[in-house]
Amino acid sequence: MLEDTYQVFDLKDIQDTDEIFRMEGLSGLNVTIPYKEQILPYLDALSEEAQQIGAVNTIVIQNGRKTGHNTDAAGFEKSLLLLKKDFHDSALILGNGGAAKAVQYVFRQMGIPYETVSRKGNLNFENLSPELVQQSRIIVQCTPVGTFPATEDCVPFPFENLSPQHLVIDLIYNPPVSQFLKNAGIRGATTLNGLYMLEQQAEKAWELWNR
Repeated sequence: MLEDTYQVFDLKDIQDTDEIFRMEGLSGLNVTIPYKEQILPYLDALSEEAQQIGAVNTIVIQNGRKTGHNTDAAGFEKSLLLLKKDFHDSALILGNGGAAKAVQYVFRQMGIPYETVSRKGNLNFENLSPELVQQSRIIVQCTPVGTFPATEDCVPFPFENLSPQHLVIDLIYNPPVSQFLKNAGIRGATTLNGLYMLEQQAEKAWELWNR
């Protein structure tokens, strides 16, 4: 029988992490939005992939030493490989937070060219061209827009430029079918939510805590 416990710490401020780290018997933590990047200064070390990504979603604590890892990357790669075809050879990433950075890392590792769309970036939702959407056969929605309870919300995106050759992944898993995925599905795109990624990154985190 497992004796481990897993509980939620709902922080008001990243500085509250110091108090959590002082808890006895703590072997690790998961980190979620919006703290995946803010947590970095509170750690003693980073794994190689967390260093390259610049975001952490899993912390391993051994002998008081806090090491940051990123298991989102492994989870996303496994999700992508479920449905990826040979013609899915370039990508658009919507958002530039911690989850998006893990997606960027996976694309770099796989040699898939990508562009990142963000509200304040050089490429944003206002100047996103139809041609770029048509050419980018993988679309990954990495923002929290559309998450429960605001399930009718959706980032502004030219869905009319999608086709049945597009693979559209929304990292949101609650609701199971976001408004973004609904809009993409209407255009015939293959769609996938973030549940499998969530499960796979959790499996990887469990391995890190128990190795």
